[in-house]
Amino acid sequence: MTTLLSKAQFLRSASSEKDFPDDIKAEIAFCGRSNAGKSSAINTLCRQNTLARTSKTPGRTQLVNFFKLDGDTCLVDLPGYGYAKAPVKVQQQWQRLMEAYLVHRKPLCGLVLLMDIRHPLTEIDWTMIRWTNHNHLPLYILLTKADKVNRNHTVKTMTQVSSKLEQKGFECGIQTFSATKQIGLSQAQNKIRAWLDAAMIDENEKKRPD
Repeated sequence: MTTLLSKAQFLRSASSEKDFPDDIKAEIAFCGRSNAGKSSAINTLCRQNTLARTSKTPGRTQLVNFFKLDGDTCLVDLPGYGYAKAPVKVQQQWQRLMEAYLVHRKPLCGLVLLMDIRHPLTEIDWTMIRWTNHNHLPLYILLTKADKVNRNHTVKTMTQVSSKLEQKGFECGIQTFSATKQIGLSQAQNKIRAWLDAAMIDENEKKRPD
């Protein structure tokens, strides 16, 4: 899996649905609040330092960014949500772009939701969780920046988040992650591979004659 992800290359940025690539069979998208560390996570997963653009200023990812892997698969970096300092018109534009992707993008086979382990399950996170559940889209949660808290905090947060998801009837995988310390790296890479492998198997099955 490491080899596959390390081959990731920037494909294109899309500012509207018409700019989405049409030759992709399976892709996994990364979403989360502006300061959750999406771009850093993608870079770490792909073992590249500058694949996805990172910044100390939240909200810099304003487009849907596609990174192509081998064959017809992609990783996708979605605009960060919840950045209050962005102008209202810009926030509305991001929202429309996100909706166009999430609602209509057929190759999408899984969503990775990143949440800062110190501030998990905000209301907008719950919105994303409910949306994936309603649309039967596989969801995997990364509790990022795990290097910034101690073990007791990690265990407590994992337990609380898992319990709240279970209470509301949501089934999804969840793990801790740190781009800086590479905590949970292999586990997240394996999940990505499993999703892409399953999606490509389904795609090949569709092509077989009856």
